[in-house]
Amino acid sequence: MRARTITEPPGHLLHNIILFERMLRSLGLPVQPAVVQDFLGAIRWVGIGQKEDFRYAARSLFVLRKEDLPIFDQAFERFWSNQWSAEPRFPSDRYGPAHHKPSGDLSSGTEVSTLLRKLADAAEHRDDESISIHQTFTYSPAEVLRRKDFGDLSVDEIKELKRLMARLTWNLGRRRSRRWRPGKIGLVDFRRSFRESLRTEGEMLRLARRRHKMRPRPLTVLADISGSMERYTGMLLHFLVGLARGLDQPIETFLFSTRLTRISRQLRSRDFERVLREISRSVPDWSGGTRIGQALKTFNYEWARRVLRRGAVVLLISDGWDRGDIGLLRREMARLQRSCYRLIWLNPLLGSAQYEPLTRGIQAALPYVDDFLPVHNLASLEQLAGLLEGLDDRRRIRRQQRPEIDLQVN
Repeated sequence: MRARTITEPPGHLLHNIILFERMLRSLGLPVQPAVVQDFLGAIRWVGIGQKEDFRYAARSLFVLRKEDLPIFDQAFERFWSNQWSAEPRFPSDRYGPAHHKPSGDLSSGTEVSTLLRKLADAAEHRDDESISIHQTFTYSPAEVLRRKDFGDLSVDEIKELKRLMARLTWNLGRRRSRRWRPGKIGLVDFRRSFRESLRTEGEMLRLARRRHKMRPRPLTVLADISGSMERYTGMLLHFLVGLARGLDQPIETFLFSTRLTRISRQLRSRDFERVLREISRSVPDWSGGTRIGQALKTFNYEWARRVLRRGAVVLLISDGWDRGDIGLLRREMARLQRSCYRLIWLNPLLGSAQYEPLTRGIQAALPYVDDFLPVHNLASLEQLAGLLEGLDDRRRIRRQQRPEIDLQVN
């Protein structure tokens, strides 16, 4: 495969790509400076003659999260608008002057190396530069609210966010059941084939086929309501109510602090205030201490066989602060992972850029978690909805070790 020839001035391109990268970072996209170098290397192959090729190359490198795609697309159109005419050319200087003179063909390795050295020099002085980007390009109020932490919401924002959460669509991935249904592809159904051949005096003109029926996966939620989770508990309960209403199947929901309480029946009510009243009467240890290991042991021994059948998915919502026995937590997490199809840990603290999973509880549990995701704002709930909908019938390659082996390693 040959690199495409680029005969436009690389100084203009380099400068504008740096501006574009800084623009994306200011809009909240987690772009690393090294990605710019990767993008320059990609341009050697895709060229700049076709706008869509250029866009998709940039999007594949600058966007790491699905929820950032609309932001990137809008930023791309605003920043690179009107730059592809009948004759391809580089972006104009309206976002700042180009500091480098035009040079030759970028298809040569020497030219690319020179350009990357210029990028490194420019990155060192980035903080001293100022970028003038139209202030009209900014988050809309809905986008700001979508990314705002649940713990920082005002009363009016909570009301608006409840309305937005009610519009979320929840669908669970499907699994193969043991039952069969007719299909155009699949295994040959000899019984139906012979039966249909009776219509043509025994001549089997067509082979009937069958395939497994697909059923939605069961879902179980274990939510931490201890004191350390208090600032998130209210919105997470709204999330649980919306999840119970949005799925076309019942879900099993449990709350825990120092003990485990099942609230699946209470969530069936359409009145949220009534749900809160019934839950507050049912849960004796609201905002108490945290004993995740003991709560999981209760679930594993008293409920798992009843609610984790048929390839269930488990959502465990907690910040990981645990005052109980860490060895117990490790053993029960291992047991829980073996009992379900997918174990997803949702941590509201994970939304902070400064957060590191260093607590004893998190360290003990993470080896047995299939997905470790944030749950601190509406965007994180949308990410979760996409993950649940994308679950398929194939089991992921997952780490399943006995906890005593982990203890020996550590």
